[in-house]
Amino acid sequence: MADIPNIKDLIAAKDAAVDEDVFEEGMAPKEAQTVHHIRANSSIMQLKKLLVANRGEIPIRIFRTAHELSLHTIAVFSYEDRLSMHRQKADEAYVIGKRGQYTPVGAYLAGDEIIKIAVEHGAQMIHPGYGFLSENATFARNVEKAGLIFVGPSPDVIDSLGDKVSARKLAIAAQVPVVPGTEGAVETFEAVKSFTDEYGFPIIIKAAYGGGGRGMRVVRDQASLKESFERATSEAKTAFGNGTVFVERFLDKPKHIEVQLLGDNHGNIVHLFERDCSVQRRHQKVVEIAPAKDLPVATRDAILADAVKLAKSVNYRNAGTAEFLVDQQNRYYFIEINPRIQVEHTITEEITGIDIVAAQIQIAAGATLAQLGLTQDRISTRGFAIQCRITTEDPSKAFQPDTGKIEVYRSAGGNGVRLDGGNGFAGAVITPYYDSMLVKCTCLGSTYEIARRKMLRALVEFRIRGVKTNIPFLASLLTHPTFIDGNCWTTFIDDTPQLFDLIGSQNRAQKLLAYLGDIAVNGSSIAGQVGEPKFKGEINGTKWRSSLTADISITDIVVLPDLLNEDGSKLDVSQPCTKGWRQILLEQGPKGFAKAVREYKGTLLMDTTWRDAHQSLLATRVRTVDLLGIAKETSHALSNLYSLECWGGATFDVAMRFLYEDPWERLRKMRKLVPNIPFQMLLRGANGVAYASLPDNAIYHFVKQAKENGVDIFRVFDALNDIDQLEVGIKAVQAAGGVAEGTVCYSGDMLNPKKKYNLEYYLSLVDKLVALDIDILGIKDMAGVLKPHAATLLIGGIRKKFPQLPIHVHTHDSAGTGVASMVACAQAGADAVDAATDSLSGMTSQPSINAIIASLEGSEHDPGLNPAHVRALDAYWAQLRLLYSPFEAHLSGPDPEVYEHEIPGAQQLGLGSQWAETKKAYEHANDLLGDIVKVTPTSKVVGDLAQFMVSNKLSPQDVIDRAEELDFPGSVYEFLEGMMGQPYGGFPEPLRSKALRNRRKFDKRPGLYLDPVDMKKVRTELGQKWGQVTECDLASYLMYPKVYDDYKKFTQKYGDLSVLPTKYFLSRPEIGEEFHVELEKGKVLILKLLAVGPLSENTGQREVFYEMNGEVRQVTVDDKKASVENVSRPKADPGDSSQVGAPMAGVLVELRVHENSEVKKGDPLAVLSAMKMEMVISAPHNGKVSSLQVKEGDSVDGSDLVCKIVKG
Repeated sequence: MADIPNIKDLIAAKDAAVDEDVFEEGMAPKEAQTVHHIRANSSIMQLKKLLVANRGEIPIRIFRTAHELSLHTIAVFSYEDRLSMHRQKADEAYVIGKRGQYTPVGAYLAGDEIIKIAVEHGAQMIHPGYGFLSENATFARNVEKAGLIFVGPSPDVIDSLGDKVSARKLAIAAQVPVVPGTEGAVETFEAVKSFTDEYGFPIIIKAAYGGGGRGMRVVRDQASLKESFERATSEAKTAFGNGTVFVERFLDKPKHIEVQLLGDNHGNIVHLFERDCSVQRRHQKVVEIAPAKDLPVATRDAILADAVKLAKSVNYRNAGTAEFLVDQQNRYYFIEINPRIQVEHTITEEITGIDIVAAQIQIAAGATLAQLGLTQDRISTRGFAIQCRITTEDPSKAFQPDTGKIEVYRSAGGNGVRLDGGNGFAGAVITPYYDSMLVKCTCLGSTYEIARRKMLRALVEFRIRGVKTNIPFLASLLTHPTFIDGNCWTTFIDDTPQLFDLIGSQNRAQKLLAYLGDIAVNGSSIAGQVGEPKFKGEINGTKWRSSLTADISITDIVVLPDLLNEDGSKLDVSQPCTKGWRQILLEQGPKGFAKAVREYKGTLLMDTTWRDAHQSLLATRVRTVDLLGIAKETSHALSNLYSLECWGGATFDVAMRFLYEDPWERLRKMRKLVPNIPFQMLLRGANGVAYASLPDNAIYHFVKQAKENGVDIFRVFDALNDIDQLEVGIKAVQAAGGVAEGTVCYSGDMLNPKKKYNLEYYLSLVDKLVALDIDILGIKDMAGVLKPHAATLLIGGIRKKFPQLPIHVHTHDSAGTGVASMVACAQAGADAVDAATDSLSGMTSQPSINAIIASLEGSEHDPGLNPAHVRALDAYWAQLRLLYSPFEAHLSGPDPEVYEHEIPGAQQLGLGSQWAETKKAYEHANDLLGDIVKVTPTSKVVGDLAQFMVSNKLSPQDVIDRAEELDFPGSVYEFLEGMMGQPYGGFPEPLRSKALRNRRKFDKRPGLYLDPVDMKKVRTELGQKWGQVTECDLASYLMYPKVYDDYKKFTQKYGDLSVLPTKYFLSRPEIGEEFHVELEKGKVLILKLLAVGPLSENTGQREVFYEMNGEVRQVTVDDKKASVENVSRPKADPGDSSQVGAPMAGVLVELRVHENSEVKKGDPLAVLSAMKMEMVISAPHNGKVSSLQVKEGDSVDGSDLVCKIVKG
């Protein structure tokens, strides 16, 4: 490239100043080693200083070329842009005006101020970039009047071409085809209407003095014409200072083809071939391709020739773009010439190898195209290039721009990938003031398909966190068959809704950091946790960690047990065992499986460690990752188990509610690692896994999903032994192909002649279950009150009557007689009994598995398990229990009093601090309710009533006498209404009628009164709320709508926490402590807590700093302790019937009235959540709500004033 000659009359004084001040000729050797000296030594230009009147990525793009041309660069910026990257990339940077003098956009339109900065600081050239002042002829004239060079066309050319109407007239004069449209600019609605009257619809209204999609509207009918015209003119005036528009006939599904032009000051014009810019949204380009794929050669040649002809007709100079529409018959129409550099110029540079910005600057400095080597015969293309505009927009919300701080920015790179960015860096703040483009990604390939695949690879490489981006949409677009074929049109995005079926970034690492940051500031928020784990080492991921770090102390990790063969060699547990009872089930089906169980000579065991044991002792808090940690060893050591109880019951909602895990994913993962042992779940009859009846089709749907995802045996029970409720669950299991274990709930002491639940009662119930064609009979002793002698009578009686019926017995060891009772069951004819690993056995859990094995070993009832293997597994659980020590029940030993109060084991964990008093109240509450069977959820009803009585100091007679005025716990109302089924012996009267007042009463199973779930409707609503949903999601929602929604909200914020080691799930790491999280196979995060920042008094937040894979990450966390307020509430006067007080301490979860609401006696005012129950606070009489003291979410103490009900 030849040197450029001197330019006449070029600000000689400024030249000298720049030479002296900028390039520092003659300075000391040390000073001469600056970047400016390096540039000066490679100078090919005599001009020295360039100002770019723009922001974002285009100034940086221009600065880079300017520096290659040895130019000194100046940036200008608004006050709001003071932290922007373009300011840092220039050699000098100056703010435009004073703070507050201009709007954020107005600063870049302040042409006189920008020229003043250029003159003051010795600039010789001004490059306008694109947008803002780039097509403003007045600005160009003023630049030249100031003695500076405008890098762009002459002001007169901008006038003639920047005005689209004038450009259209020029095209017509040059005999270049144009779309039918108005002859000139129009300013009135009447002129637009006159055009539509002649040419019809559709039309397009365009701003006459600007582009970028602003001031542009497609109108398809008369009804929307006026509003569209007004919006287009208003937008045009706001964006370009001139509201003039013109109108054209709108072409359906055309391609948008543009030609890159270069002209010098001597009338020479060349084209740099074409670009396909058809992929647009709201007339703004999204993806551009060069050259156009599959454009017929004749059409291409004609367009290129006409573009050059038009440019020559106006004596065009510098860079510009002629734009055309090509219809489906390959007819083309001129639209406009953009007299500036285009956003998408990069793809032309890639396929031609020509630096368009360098050509712009050198042409402005006086170079000819020939001097630059840019003659048409020397310009050719190679390959294909694609550009994607990556923006901070949310495609799932109609491309709503997102703002905020970029927390993580990791860009793409590699062969054939070019990035032109502006504010794309970690810590950058994206403001609402400017265009949402973050970076332009351009990929070059030898073919269109190679370029497309390269772009997809690059998009996947990006990691941008803190703000939403359109990357998921771009990936969807690039993989659509129409784009793959290269056949897109200008409205393709609007016409293709499936493009919005997005696969978004999981953002797993940053979400995980958000949770870890919250733990670091606020500690664990897991309900029921008291203190931190006693075990301070790691259980999860130990194999990966120990391979990484050689000097780990053995006390830091849990060592997985070795299972030994009889010869002392290690059993290979690298793969799950495939031999077990499940193989019999898969081969022979439920009936064959049941027959095989019955014919087995010994007594089989079911291990409850994975569900009921930790539910009873550790509040159901054991996480999936810790179950999986011992899964493969379990499959080998316990391969002869009847079943592994591992799912359903309380574990289902607790997984979502407190552990933030998907219970279905837990089931699938367990199934994969334990393929040989039948999985058993607890199914609450017509309730599914919920606590109240659901429509029958919801139960059938749930059971079907459970069977398909890994459950084999369904232990179906009903808390009241209501056979109608049981039938729903049993038939659902049979329809799904599962093993139906119809279950009798054992309650009370069968040996006590005063109890109504006697042997005759149980045998009658078994008759009814057998009539339902169950596969196996279950006996569920939830309170652990089945005494050994009673077990002998009960199991013996059933065995005598039903010799071929397999019997499975479940119990709790609350009284300490569990082992004796289970041995008695085995000897009386039970086929399977329950046990738990030694370290999680006893008391409210199940009897010790090794104790039962030892008791039956060598007898005809031997369970067929290797005691050494079983003990080896327990070493794992012993350490794990220490990890979950914050959830310990701290029970000191057995409680034989259970035979009196009959409180189920797991429920004893939640009955409050007044334990002795509550035990007695539990007996009274049970009597008040009619001595009901006490299994979840009916056991909760009794417990809630007992707590209510203790908190309000009520005797049994008080409850009966005051039933019409008391606000009972919600569970009590549900029971009395019949929502839990029909109790044996009927409901207690007069308590039921007095307490219910005007509430409903069900005298049949409640499912008969419920409409079937509209699965399609609910599925659609869930999809709209949460995106793609599975049948398992639907099942979860039907069981627990609010719990599921809360779980989804939590995981949207914090991601999948199931991968986080339990130690860090429950407690913060130490400062400087390194730990590891395996997100998926082969993807491991190495984390270290660096610091927790000081509290911001203004925001109540703290900054938490972590190191992630060697990179510092920062998260902002609300300090919950900083915003705690001590609120003292007035107390309700018990002597004033108008004052409504909280019946006990709790949290107000729902407020159903507002100030001045009209209420009737008994109407619900609010719902209070207290001590694991919900209670409805109701109106004591008719009247109007006044003096409302509370809001949703408030914590209240007992007797705190809620509101007053003023009688009318």
